[in-house]
Amino acid sequence: MSITRPTATSTTPQHEVVVIGGGVGGLGAGIALKKAGLDDFVIIERSDDIGGTWYNNHYPDVAVDVPGIAYQFSFEKNPNWSRTFPKGAEVKAYLDHCADKYKIRPHLRLSTEVMSRTWDEENHLWRLETDTGDVVTARYIISALGAFVEPRVPDIKGLESFQGKVIQTQHWDHNFDLTGKRVAAIGTGATSVQMIPQVARAAGHLDVYQRRAVWVFAKPDFKIPRVAQAALKYVPGLQTGVRGVVAGFVEVGLVAITVYGKQVAPISKIPAWATQAFLFTQVRDRTLRRKLTPEYGFGCKRPSVSNIYYKTFTRDDVELVTDGIAEITPTGIRDVNGVHRDADVLVLATGFEMAQSPRVFRMRPVKGRNGFDLADFYENERAKAYEGVSMPELPNTFMIFGPYAWSGSSWHVMVENVSRHAVRVITEARRRGATAVSVTPEANDRFYDFIRPRSSETMMHGRACANANSYYIDHHGDFSFLRPTTAYQATKASKTFPLDDYVYEHLVRSRPLQPERLEEGAGTP
Repeated sequence: MSITRPTATSTTPQHEVVVIGGGVGGLGAGIALKKAGLDDFVIIERSDDIGGTWYNNHYPDVAVDVPGIAYQFSFEKNPNWSRTFPKGAEVKAYLDHCADKYKIRPHLRLSTEVMSRTWDEENHLWRLETDTGDVVTARYIISALGAFVEPRVPDIKGLESFQGKVIQTQHWDHNFDLTGKRVAAIGTGATSVQMIPQVARAAGHLDVYQRRAVWVFAKPDFKIPRVAQAALKYVPGLQTGVRGVVAGFVEVGLVAITVYGKQVAPISKIPAWATQAFLFTQVRDRTLRRKLTPEYGFGCKRPSVSNIYYKTFTRDDVELVTDGIAEITPTGIRDVNGVHRDADVLVLATGFEMAQSPRVFRMRPVKGRNGFDLADFYENERAKAYEGVSMPELPNTFMIFGPYAWSGSSWHVMVENVSRHAVRVITEARRRGATAVSVTPEANDRFYDFIRPRSSETMMHGRACANANSYYIDHHGDFSFLRPTTAYQATKASKTFPLDDYVYEHLVRSRPLQPERLEEGAGTP
């Protein structure tokens, strides 16, 4: 469908596309735009370098929790990963390589944060206010904020009164020496699984405050010999084949059980039994083992991998505290039973505000068409986005991580699919001479009707996950974090969705017409 909207004045946007975020998603989008010949774009990144998670997170032993051969772009395979699960610095180096090879750096605007986005209906463009005081205008927005946007500071009584050192894992202070210190770590998620064993080695004593246990399986991490790297590099098709096999295993382990575990409940118990057996080999004390065993099913939260996490709690200088925190005092932490444990250092491994959290968009408002406010939408409405990418009220906007978007074995699958989706629509808009595109409400509802039944039948809505408190489930109770389909289905959809699921509008410079004179027609002009 095509619509012509007359307007009294018009301005030319500074950029055809603004990509918000310079992590994996932003770089992937930039590369896709480059390949499509869409060169008028800028990537705005609030940090002073690219990499997103892999630049900002540098806590001890940070690494990927899926094999590196699956954690990469399909068009830029790296045969030189030094080990099965690469460390953070190696992933950052890979992203730097991608930025250099595909000439993305000239498009970067670093140390700049987008504080608000407002749709200009009069001129069919977006106005982005930045923390530098500038206003950047763009025809299109690709939002690549990632899944985990803002570090979450726990709402614990007395936190501000603590007189020792406070370290948030997302802003690790490598200049502070933990040697001999009494450290209290709050949180036992994926970050802690990597960080806690390293902190325990340095600290004089470590207390770990656990609200919910996490499933942790053995980590088949080993150095990759040079002969294997050479084979991956020079044997035709070998790396693609190995990547496909590994990605398949990861997708089954991390996605399929979560999505289909309710229908195949007996099968979903197998990884739980295997993990419990691994725990038994690491921790022989029955009471401690019980504390480390989750009270929810495997797959209800993202499982982790480590060969040393469980064993760390058997050390004499490490204590696992499962009693809730009553308050933080100037000198330590008091639990709900009144026991006070002294601490010199607090390490906060307490997670993030998620990408679809209303709080994120209260802090940085997004105002769309007809008074649409993204924060209000996420607060009050069921999360809906066509193919996890577009919303009708946000013209010319594509989300790398929208509701029901993440699928497959690694983040890169989604990034490539969404980038392909955005490029197809922008290219079609160019072909039609359109200045605004928005997905139709009918197409948006059709995708939601397709995805919602599948998401409501996942393991997440079964009894096994009742105590998980998983970020997979949003505050409406919907399983909107993952796309409950295979990566193959999501990839195929990004290549074949009907382009006419979007409305293409044309801005014409002329005197303003009355609403009843708005000319509307179907087809390509």
